[in-house]
Amino acid sequence: MAGPSPGSRPVTRLPASIWASLARTHEERADALTAGHRARKAMRQRHAIDDFLYDYYGTRPSVLRRWHPGVGVSLEPGTNGSAPHQNWRWYAGNADGVVSLDVAAFLADRAESVRFIHRLLSAIASRPAFTGCFGLHEWAMVYRQREHRHPLPLRLGQKGTDAVVESHQIRCTHFDAFRFFTPDAVNLNHLRPTRESQVELDQPGCLHASMDCHKWATKLGPAVPGDLALDCFELARDIRLLDMQASPYDFSSYGEPAVAVETPEGKAEYVARQRDFAQRAGRLRARLINVCATLLDGAEPAARVGA
Repeated sequence: MAGPSPGSRPVTRLPASIWASLARTHEERADALTAGHRARKAMRQRHAIDDFLYDYYGTRPSVLRRWHPGVGVSLEPGTNGSAPHQNWRWYAGNADGVVSLDVAAFLADRAESVRFIHRLLSAIASRPAFTGCFGLHEWAMVYRQREHRHPLPLRLGQKGTDAVVESHQIRCTHFDAFRFFTPDAVNLNHLRPTRESQVELDQPGCLHASMDCHKWATKLGPAVPGDLALDCFELARDIRLLDMQASPYDFSSYGEPAVAVETPEGKAEYVARQRDFAQRAGRLRARLINVCATLLDGAEPAARVGA
């Protein structure tokens, strides 16, 4: 198999003993993160909180547990031969059995996506976090609606839920949340997000924009170091919990307390956790931006690796 192009030649080389240990640790962490989902799937059970990560984002546990060193890192062969990555898509090995991401091949297939992700994440990172939405996008998704996405009761009933929506200003900036608003709620939103305005409107305080770090890490695939991929997934899982706790649904059957954003106390808790998530996402987003820049610039900085 031909080696990577000169412009994408990695500068960090991992001995087999190191990368094999990183891969094992990564697989163990991934298995722990997805254990509940895999057990429920085997029993054909649904979960209104966690299923979102697998249904909406299309997350596959088998893909999540596959460790990648990331762009800028090569894997030295061990006593058993080259790393298994040599047989994976977008990897290449040289005559010495050293394997790494073939940046040219990856960009031949994904350059447009990489450029978009870089532009979007850079735009988000350049803005201050807005924390005045209070998670009301979930309330707008059930406003004046008889049938709801989740087979759970509304904490305040339909009339009470509608009253909360009507007594607040709705300021959703994220198109992939806004597009699920009920017809009656659309005109209540302060903004009109579209797919075309996503780069212009997405901002770091938005829970969904932070959860999307997992989506972008998945789309960047083997260019993303394994630890970063799992950090993004774990962040999305943690944010999803708050998203549902602050929703109008009653999750007491799941043992989850509500974050009652219709109250001053609930708003304060929501904003505090929202800010924490924005900080976590900011650190991960910066690393994803670096992955994109390394791919697009043909630069060769040493990538952070780990599991």
